[in-house]
Amino acid sequence: MPTTRVITWEVSQSRGTETAWIEFGGDALRARGRAVGTAPEPYWIAYELDTADGFVTRRLYVTAESADGTRTLDLRHDGAGRWAANGERLPDVDGALDCDLGLCPLTNTMPVLRHGLQLVPGEREFLMAWVSVPDLTVLSSRQTYRHLGRGRIRFVSGDFRSDIEFDDEGFVVDYPGLATRLGRTG
Repeated sequence: MPTTRVITWEVSQSRGTETAWIEFGGDALRARGRAVGTAPEPYWIAYELDTADGFVTRRLYVTAESADGTRTLDLRHDGAGRWAANGERLPDVDGALDCDLGLCPLTNTMPVLRHGLQLVPGEREFLMAWVSVPDLTVLSSRQTYRHLGRGRIRFVSGDFRSDIEFDDEGFVVDYPGLATRLGRTG
């Protein structure tokens, strides 16, 4: 039976907040979330995330509202390594297993859970379909996750580096410079 969690983060980088309603069990999760931020500009985000077996992203559907209007992104992974955004192929991210929604601590969960990196030693490099917020542009992003100790993972992407704290279930507790979990989950 799936477990349900509701997690809210203060997202310092966007000067906002995010709440995600997450159902997970076995090796898949489904989530829907809402975020509001004021940097780089005032915006609202609504998203739905579905993963398949192995916590591999199947679909990320995002709506962003800002002074420039409303944008949507329907990002899909075909299960064979190919991606499409709003029906158009994205060959630059072929081979990626995960999406990474910018300013969203939830999307760090999938690669961590897949490899149990919150609990066991290891280091993995991933190609991600990274989604810029609030413009919803999809770019390729190489990221490395390295287990530093129980619940601590070093995240590196290009020149950026942060030591992130995860709970035993694989959800971000503290992502220095990005987000901190507020209150309890449940």
